Amino acid sequence: MKQFLISKKLEAMTANSDVLMSGQKRIRVNYIARVEGQGALDIRFSNGKVEELKLEIYEPPRFFEAFLIGRSFDEVHELTSRICGICHVAHQITALQAIENAIGVTVSQQTKDLRKLLALGGIIQSHALHLYFLAAPDYLGYESAISMIPNQLSLVKRGLELKKLGNDIVELIGGRAIHPVTAMINGFTALPREKDLEALKRRLTEAKADAIRTVELFINLKTPDFQRKCEYVALSHPTEYAINEGRLVSSEGLDIPASEYRRYFKERQVPHSYAKHSSIEGRSSFMVGPLARININFEKLSSDGRSLAKEAGFKPPNFNPFSNNLARAIEILHFIDECIEIIERLDLKEENRSFEAKAGGGFAITEAPRGSLYHYYKIDNGGIVEKADIVTPTAHNVYNIEQDLWSFAPNVIELPLEDATLKCEMLIRAYDPCISCSVHFLKLNIRKNERLNSDLPPQKMKHHS
Repeated sequence: MKQFLISKKLEAMTANSDVLMSGQKRIRVNYIARVEGQGALDIRFSNGKVEELKLEIYEPPRFFEAFLIGRSFDEVHELTSRICGICHVAHQITALQAIENAIGVTVSQQTKDLRKLLALGGIIQSHALHLYFLAAPDYLGYESAISMIPNQLSLVKRGLELKKLGNDIVELIGGRAIHPVTAMINGFTALPREKDLEALKRRLTEAKADAIRTVELFINLKTPDFQRKCEYVALSHPTEYAINEGRLVSSEGLDIPASEYRRYFKERQVPHSYAKHSSIEGRSSFMVGPLARININFEKLSSDGRSLAKEAGFKPPNFNPFSNNLARAIEILHFIDECIEIIERLDLKEENRSFEAKAGGGFAITEAPRGSLYHYYKIDNGGIVEKADIVTPTAHNVYNIEQDLWSFAPNVIELPLEDATLKCEMLIRAYDPCISCSVHFLKLNIRKNERLNSDLPPQKMKHHS
């Protein structure tokens, strides 16, 4: 494993794309830049058609579910927060809700409101990071956000301010900006002060101008004209833009509670990826994330969010995966509006956080920055975790990204290889994949395919929970 990873990193310093024999062309990206985690792309064309395409996730498996087994139920949210330094809030909240579902705890409305503020702060900072520092360089013609500074300093500062706003929301509610510490089973160990919430409300009101400019920026950037109809999946709630609560619904009629997730969502191992491919039973791949959320919950957006989306010509359903970036910008504006609404209705008071736990299995689905996140835990009579199951947004999306690339690649074959490669990378980055989060499965059985030297070597790792 170690030698394999070293060789992959050495490859990343070399060839990017190359031309093969007459009539054949190859796009090869050994290390996809400006995404979280380690992935590669290999596309082979023959006589103008895609012959082979692989999105290779070679980030090593981390087996988070495995080391949760045997831990106490009240440790789970702290441990799962460490799955990711970007989506830490979403993992923490989802774990808390799944554990509460397992042990029979029902939380107060105050706890729900504070958790949603916490979640929205996490999403705002993640969206700002992606839009300004990972995606914008592609559209503005820069190698990186660093190279944008001399000519786009005000834009870079705006991105930093929005990201800091999200971080500060998380810190105020959760005690610190990364891996918050106050969120616990059945409540919070500490509540924010009223004067701090009022100060945050003023900042949110001022930040709306930057959020609107962000939407306008991504309205005006030239986006590839590409459409591929797929099934969109997101939480939906009758009275709010769903993030921490709701039923899992799809654009093709799926409508289920979290407890039925495994009945409909299936995973399979593929030889070229440590991340499994997810599909809906009897159907194909699907998309989760900002675009899916807005497609399903458009009418739940704030009035300003809806208005700007309509001005941008955004009409659900939107089947262009590049529109994920515009969807993120619209969500930042909506989430700022919603944070203000939550603060205005909060009337904080100390609550009794005691509870009586019981054995059981618990499910939860929330919306992380990148889409629907599923957690399941089985707890025994001693409060010990017997089983854990985590499926992240990128684990849901990897198969759909590949399907998009199969449809998109023929559109760029006539471009110079450097341009064609960039367009394919831009499509991948539009999903903002969190590759490290995507490799949390329990069984691995990969056999080498001799056709491509870049395929993964034989590996066999099993964990039975």
